[in-house]
Amino acid sequence: MAVKIKVLTIFPELFPGFLGASLTGRALEEGKWSIEIVNIRDFAFDKHGSVDDTPAGGGAGMVMRADVLDAALQQHYQGGRLINMSPRGKPLTQNLVKELSEEDNLTIICSRFEGIDERVLEAYNAEDISIGDYILTGGEQAAQVMIDAIVRLLPDVLGNSDSTSEESFENCLLEYPQYTKPAEWQGRKVPDVLLSGHHQKIKDWRLEQSKQVTKARRPDLWKKYLDSEKN
Repeated sequence: MAVKIKVLTIFPELFPGFLGASLTGRALEEGKWSIEIVNIRDFAFDKHGSVDDTPAGGGAGMVMRADVLDAALQQHYQGGRLINMSPRGKPLTQNLVKELSEEDNLTIICSRFEGIDERVLEAYNAEDISIGDYILTGGEQAAQVMIDAIVRLLPDVLGNSDSTSEESFENCLLEYPQYTKPAEWQGRKVPDVLLSGHHQKIKDWRLEQSKQVTKARRPDLWKKYLDSEKN
């Protein structure tokens, strides 16, 4: 069954963006997933399409109104996981992406301004998700990154199951270095083991390289890997 994704945003023109190109775009054309864009401004209560107001208690910036977003959700949210893209959310990991890729319906709210009135998020039990410890101008970019990660895991999108089983973050290890032709370039050679045709030696070499890269670049993942090996 194709996953149905609904995005609530005040900038509908940003979609599908890069999601309409390459593998995700082809999968969209083939019906492996679908995307519906909802303009939150359509549910504003004034002629100006206002969706935000000043924060209660004072402070900088503006906050997205609960009543406006609620009106949009009442008409367009039909169950399934409701996600709010927010820097305060739980980190988007590969395990979480896998979990989301198995859902039939996903509804994504693209936060803007200083965020969304907490009351509407509580009322709908929205799930905050963050793509990293940094701030963007809005949730649209974050939503597209998350959707890209989800779609590429859908059946038959990549065309080769090995492409996902050996990637970074699988088994808490980063991916090993990759090489292709020519066998020698500017005095740098493809490692002999990769040209040996000995599948087990290649597999062992790649695992060792993944370990070394992870240990050097991501001590946090390396610790998780060591812990997983103990269990």
